[in-house]
Amino acid sequence: MTSPTFAALGLAEPLLRALGAQHFTTPTPIQAAAIPPLLAGRDLLGIAQTGTGKTAAFSLPLLQHLATAAARAAPFHTSALILAPTRELAQQIDDSLRKLGAGLRVRSVTILGGVSRSRQVTAMRGGADIVVGTPGRICDLMAAGQLRLGAAPHFVLDEADRMLDLGFIRDIRHIAAALPAQRQSSLFSATMPQEVAHLAEAMLHDPVRVSIAPVAATIPKIEEVVHFVPQAGKRSLLGWLLADPAMSRVLVFTRTKHGADRVASELGRDGVAVDALHGNKSQPARERALHRFRSGRARVLVATDIAARGIDVTGVSHVINFDLPVEPESYVHRIGRTARAGTAGVAISFCDTAEHRALRSIERATGKTISVGSGSPPHEPPAPAARSQAAGGKFAPARPRRRAGRGRRPGGMRAAA
Repeated sequence: MTSPTFAALGLAEPLLRALGAQHFTTPTPIQAAAIPPLLAGRDLLGIAQTGTGKTAAFSLPLLQHLATAAARAAPFHTSALILAPTRELAQQIDDSLRKLGAGLRVRSVTILGGVSRSRQVTAMRGGADIVVGTPGRICDLMAAGQLRLGAAPHFVLDEADRMLDLGFIRDIRHIAAALPAQRQSSLFSATMPQEVAHLAEAMLHDPVRVSIAPVAATIPKIEEVVHFVPQAGKRSLLGWLLADPAMSRVLVFTRTKHGADRVASELGRDGVAVDALHGNKSQPARERALHRFRSGRARVLVATDIAARGIDVTGVSHVINFDLPVEPESYVHRIGRTARAGTAGVAISFCDTAEHRALRSIERATGKTISVGSGSPPHEPPAPAARSQAAGGKFAPARPRRRAGRGRRPGGMRAAA
């Protein structure tokens, strides 16, 4: 079956030129399925993971609608609202809108916490065709009368499952109530728990449903390895693995903000170029950390799930789950940060005895058994620590480093002193 072209989907010439300038030639499955009904004005429920092209799937029809609109937004009003769960994702959506809409007279404004509110208010004085923002700051400006949604006929809710995880449901309902009843709405989510289904039922009218790939499916080009190691030995194991120069751009996930800071601080003391990214960081600090990671000035970025949701950095060679997530979906999202744009990648997980149940849940959800790099599961015969798998097959360091005072090699489960 021949893949459709962007032109065949009904997109206008300025958008086709912008796509060509960015070397986008063939729509992804979510784009091919979502763009036609959105252009036709239908509501849409999209089930697709990060990295499948969903931002362009809702941005392109929205830009086309707004470019042909007869009237512009009045002061402090907007014609379209896009809600995102994190500042990073909101900024990425806005960047994408600006690139895709380069040939159109469509003005977007970002409204995010952690940055100057006065600048956002000033930007809204001239009205905005599109507002991209996070729920908290959107509600703040609405309460002050500095953002008015009563004439916004377009609404996009992105990463709905993560919105609910972060406790934004009340803000979302408050924002939706301020929008006109007659509007086009689309909701995108990587998973469809009951809470998201209820939200979609309340917000969407006779939506087209588009589901792309099984939620739990992992990317074939990712080599997955697990190391069984006690919590106290994880830091030593991480340092040992990072001795491998093939680990050129590494994203490390921790469960808590404090844990991210602690791991980043310890790596920094060992001479690793590292930054931490989590919700307690100011927006400028988060942007600096992402810029350093993207540019290669920081080799390692230690992040929490919330902060890293929506991170789109090319060339991530390894993802390391310093702490295993409780939800299998979060594991899939994490490891999806590597092996992007057709490249290969390695996902390494550290598993303490208390995390063994989470590992088994991940394996059941993904339908595969993760290869063992070192150590052995609780109450099971010891597994040989294959040297070729210690850092994910061909990426394994030639030999472990022994440091004074560090005890046995990290694979031997001895904690750092």
